[in-house]
Amino acid sequence: MGRILAEVTVRNAVEPSHEITFTGVIDTGASHLVLPAAWRGRLGGLRGTRRVVVALANKETVEGDVAGPIEVKVENFDSVFSEALFVDMQPNAQGKYEPLIGYIVLEAIPVAVDMLGHRLVHAGALDLM
Repeated sequence: MGRILAEVTVRNAVEPSHEITFTGVIDTGASHLVLPAAWRGRLGGLRGTRRVVVALANKETVEGDVAGPIEVKVENFDSVFSEALFVDMQPNAQGKYEPLIGYIVLEAIPVAVDMLGHRLVHAGALDLM
């Protein structure tokens, strides 16, 4: 099926000088923007933190912290305000983290996933049905 990657910039909505830009994996099976816990300090003092239990694709459960507010910009689409889910994450074989861009952010923008073209496309309208 292939992976769809996107360039993402995440900024602390209260302290905008705290910003991270990275390549993330589009994952429509994930709800949140999922970032490595190791990056949390780079976004400054995020507010609204709550501890959650997360079910992984392999059916394992782990704990993570949801925090925000953050501003998220995916590719050249409009930025949206959201929150991030921070989990303990291991870097890949190249030593890089693979953050996930979940459906909450994608629907808020709104973008759709073009599986044939392996890209994101503007969805045209927010879905309220």
